[in-house]
Amino acid sequence: MDLLELRGISKIYGNLKALRDIDLGVRQGEWLAIMGPSGSGKTTMMNIIGCMDKPSAGSVILDGVNISKESAKNLTTIRRDKIGLIFQQFHLVNYLTALENVMVAQYYHSMPDEKEALAALERVGLAARAKHLPSQLSGGEQQRVCIARALINYPMLILADEPTGNLDEANEKIVIDIFKQLHAEGSTIIVVTHDPEVAEDAERTVVLEHGRISRIVKNNKDDTKT
Repeated sequence: MDLLELRGISKIYGNLKALRDIDLGVRQGEWLAIMGPSGSGKTTMMNIIGCMDKPSAGSVILDGVNISKESAKNLTTIRRDKIGLIFQQFHLVNYLTALENVMVAQYYHSMPDEKEALAALERVGLAARAKHLPSQLSGGEQQRVCIARALINYPMLILADEPTGNLDEANEKIVIDIFKQLHAEGSTIIVVTHDPEVAEDAERTVVLEHGRISRIVKNNKDDTKT
């Protein structure tokens, strides 16, 4: 069953067609990678899936509900309640500890729970660093705080934008291993990446070119025609 469906999605900025007639389904529990060169539409697609932008045409169906016509306020609520976002640039609050950064996400969703937030940090191997500020954490540790923050409200969809882009090889492996564990537990994951090795861990890779899906690769085999 598809958790997410994009039906005829297009996005136009003036004379620029960032996305053109995108049709895509993402199954419940699937791990999907999105790749493509700069300007191919990856960021635009991520913003639409993540309820940070709306399409110019087409429908976005999330958990059986058409969210493409929702107001900006409602999209914020949907994003908060149903989507866990992980960013390349981390976006941590620099004057809050790792624990407090996770608890901020709880605050906007329901009620902060220190014990639950600490458990989320423990899950990504950072319980011992809970009281450290972002400036006292390595890049890999900061990214793991972002993952804990994304998971704290039990999202139905995890959306990661270049989650290993700023990490060295050792920390990249740690982050990918966390994603593997989440996937094994049944999480639905979409990773936007430029790294073929990261994409290989996904069940399918959607390749964008000039705002269109050029191919979908499954188990190292093209699954659709261009």
